[in-house]
Amino acid sequence: MSSKSIEALARENVRQLTPYQSARRLGGKGDVWLNANEYPTAVPFELTQQTLNRYPECQPEAVITRYAAYAGLNKDQVLVNRGADEGIELVVRAFCEPGQDAIMICPPTYGMYSVSAETIGVECRKVPALANWQLDLPAMQAQLDGVKVVFVCSPNNPTGQVINPEDLKSLLEMTRDRAIVVADEAYIEFCPQATLTSWLKDYPHLVVLRTLSKAFALAGLRCGFTLANKPVIDLLLKVIAPYPLSTPVADIAAQALSEAGLTAMRGRVAEILRNRRELVSALQALPGVEQVYPSDTNYVLFKLSECSVVFKSLWDQGIILRDQSKQPGLGGCLRITIGTEAECQRVVAALYALSASITAE
Repeated sequence: MSSKSIEALARENVRQLTPYQSARRLGGKGDVWLNANEYPTAVPFELTQQTLNRYPECQPEAVITRYAAYAGLNKDQVLVNRGADEGIELVVRAFCEPGQDAIMICPPTYGMYSVSAETIGVECRKVPALANWQLDLPAMQAQLDGVKVVFVCSPNNPTGQVINPEDLKSLLEMTRDRAIVVADEAYIEFCPQATLTSWLKDYPHLVVLRTLSKAFALAGLRCGFTLANKPVIDLLLKVIAPYPLSTPVADIAAQALSEAGLTAMRGRVAEILRNRRELVSALQALPGVEQVYPSDTNYVLFKLSECSVVFKSLWDQGIILRDQSKQPGLGGCLRITIGTEAECQRVVAALYALSASITAE
């Protein structure tokens, strides 16, 4: 059977789909990886469970109990899944009828919302954010008919800012009895005061996504959480895979959520925030940098002249950043993950040298 014949067997929407361009899929040969919003150094763990001959629990008790305590919720409000990405997919699968319903997103934002919806055959309705990257509530309300799920990333990736809480309340009121609102809090450990978990008691249609990939330094673990009221969790349990987490993943996740693990996580957050302050200050002083945007996350978005030249030059030097210039409203913008102090200094030194070179030309 030819490759054309195989492609013809695929669903039409899959044939037309552009896959999400993850940091790893984009490649590069670097030794300073600042393009995926990961913690820059590895955290050692040792497995304590050796029962690999048995299937794992669907929802590991220790992981659920510890995350519920950490988030200040009941255990029946917590679902553990393969990263926040699986949480996105589960919500779309549970609440959206393919070919009939839609999701709504507000670009520039995280690309997996649209990919998950389009893969399943669900329309992705895009309502561009305002110039300050806050929600355009009147435009959202005008396009809400047929929308079953609204995704809002706060703090937003890639722009880095928290969404105005009053706007989120307005959105939740606007969508009551009409749609699920998903607040993606992948970066909430860097601004914990902005979490919406306490709002679950007032909004039965609110869902919060979390992950261990960022502040917990466990991107390679692929472990995330969906937080919601019990009726939502019960529906998601109908569509989740029977064994979403392997035994080693559950083992390490439980360790990361212990008291010692939480203390270590908060120490990493403090370190990243210190490095972010120093990097922002250095970037603001660089010739050619037009703007460094405020960030509540472990990354910084900045706008510069000669964006493509700078990105390619750093790439060739093994310094891998994320080019966001093709996103709506982000022309000339690069995103840089906060690395170690030494990595941040290396980026700044490379940018100074490149700036001098461009000026000389």
